[in-house]
Amino acid sequence: MASSTPYVPPKIWTWDARNGGKFASINRPVAGATHEKALPVGRHPLQLYSLGTPNGVKVTIMLEELLAAGHAGAEYDAWLIRIGDGDQFGSGFTAINPNSKIPALVDHSLAEPLSVFESGSILLYLAEKFGAFLPKDIAGRTACLNWLFWQVGSAPYIGGGFGHFYAYAPEKIEYAINRFAMEAKRQLDVLDRQLAGSPFIAGDEYTIADMAIFPWYGGLVEGWLYNDAAVFLSVQDYPHVRAWADRLFERPAVRRGRMVNRTSGEPSSQLHERHDASDFDTKTQDRLAQG
Repeated sequence: MASSTPYVPPKIWTWDARNGGKFASINRPVAGATHEKALPVGRHPLQLYSLGTPNGVKVTIMLEELLAAGHAGAEYDAWLIRIGDGDQFGSGFTAINPNSKIPALVDHSLAEPLSVFESGSILLYLAEKFGAFLPKDIAGRTACLNWLFWQVGSAPYIGGGFGHFYAYAPEKIEYAINRFAMEAKRQLDVLDRQLAGSPFIAGDEYTIADMAIFPWYGGLVEGWLYNDAAVFLSVQDYPHVRAWADRLFERPAVRRGRMVNRTSGEPSSQLHERHDASDFDTKTQDRLAQG
């Protein structure tokens, strides 16, 4: 339904923080640091600065899968970046990611520490560094990267589009919700058709494409994202996506990866920071509350 007082864009746009809705305190039209804050550095080769959002979970799943596969060099410290508090605008974080978005990774195993940002780039970096979860033949590698980049390009419609207007916008806008719900369902249909013919996204092999897509689209069909979005989008219409998501969630490394840097949900599922494999048994929020 159209508004009785339709919005007419001004000739020149200016930012008004009052229009930012839930995220007004952290959204702004400029880049750069807002305050001085150094990043902590732990004892492991890989230092991850992140939050348990779908983009952050991609990387922690990958790291846990690498460790499960025996890659000891993938040991990591995962530090919590509370984006609601503006941690991503600290000087230390903007130095490793000028875009001020989680996740960001620093590899200290090299002669000079190397910063990697953007979740897809981190997945590809780790896959190439350890020679894992990325097919080595040209056809398999290309198929994997096709789907990895599909996810990177498509997820903004799910997160910044559908998720924002359906769950977070200060007012419900019918046109915006309909537009992005349509695109979300189209993308789920793309995946459902792909998974009808193969157990994993890029074929018979579990790859970084699955790790990238699972936290977003797997989370959507499992009912983990945006309140009752699974009902709203009729996710039962995508049985192959649901079966794939169920299979991935059976993997212990996937379950662990979902816990790291997580700050919502059951306390037993929240491991705010991860510095050792034993933390999953001793430092989840329910264990810490017990003293």
